[in-house]
Amino acid sequence: MKPIFLFSLLLAGAMSLSAQNRLEFEVWPNGAPNDNGLLPENEKGANIGSISGSCVAHLTVFVASKPNGQAVVACPGGGYTHLAMNHEGMDLAEWFNAQGITYAVLKYRMPQGNYQVPLCDAMEAIRIVRAHADEWGVKKVGIMGSSAGGHLASMTSTHYDDKEALALLNAKTSCTGDFSTRPDFQILFYPVISVENEITHQGTRVGVVGREPTDEAVKRFSNYTQVNAQTPPAILLLSADDRVVPAENSIRYFQALVKNGVPVNMHIYPTGGHGWGFRDAFIYKPLWTQELSDWLRRLE
Repeated sequence: MKPIFLFSLLLAGAMSLSAQNRLEFEVWPNGAPNDNGLLPENEKGANIGSISGSCVAHLTVFVASKPNGQAVVACPGGGYTHLAMNHEGMDLAEWFNAQGITYAVLKYRMPQGNYQVPLCDAMEAIRIVRAHADEWGVKKVGIMGSSAGGHLASMTSTHYDDKEALALLNAKTSCTGDFSTRPDFQILFYPVISVENEITHQGTRVGVVGREPTDEAVKRFSNYTQVNAQTPPAILLLSADDRVVPAENSIRYFQALVKNGVPVNMHIYPTGGHGWGFRDAFIYKPLWTQELSDWLRRLE
């Protein structure tokens, strides 16, 4: 698969990365395996870094010049209605590359009640990075997500072996080779983990399971209920005063990971609310960046 080289910034506010190797990939050059019913001409907001109505999956990769063997696929948040492509996506590229980490931002498709749509996008993005592992000096591929993107990242970490999604994926993948869809690690910022009414974010819930979900669907996509010993190691970063996505989401995921013997770190900052991403206004940014950097270095 050959990448499309672009030499201009696609999103306002993205950092200048001209000295770095930026590559652009269509996630589904052979056609997507499923459809969310949205039309490309109705996508809006790319010029302001908040894309609504996403229906074409795209992967932007920033290849580290001095690779340490790690890569991260980032899933921006936005309640499964839009994508915060800058402060939860593109803006982190320079920081990750400085750690020696190849960094990929996934513009995933909105689920519109069909979990398989974004799940297939995330799984294929992981495969794309693995298909270029030798070229980019990558040995481990993790997934990162913020808010609803954290739901997608944790869903990918717990549903990577979903038989229906894998069948769709295999029918349309452009990757040649048997590449795993399981992330090697997960980085979750103030994630939506549960679609249970009492603790979920309602927009995310509707996006992934619809307005009248069955009890089975609610349990299945409350991702803490799907954790097992094979779930990848995780770090969770959030604020105690988050009124959009309650901290209980992360706490339940943390407890499930501990119960199953999966290595996990959780950092809860006293203030900050929701959606701080890479913004300098978040007063704990120096702390979380150091804690994440330390955790990544400790990964085996």
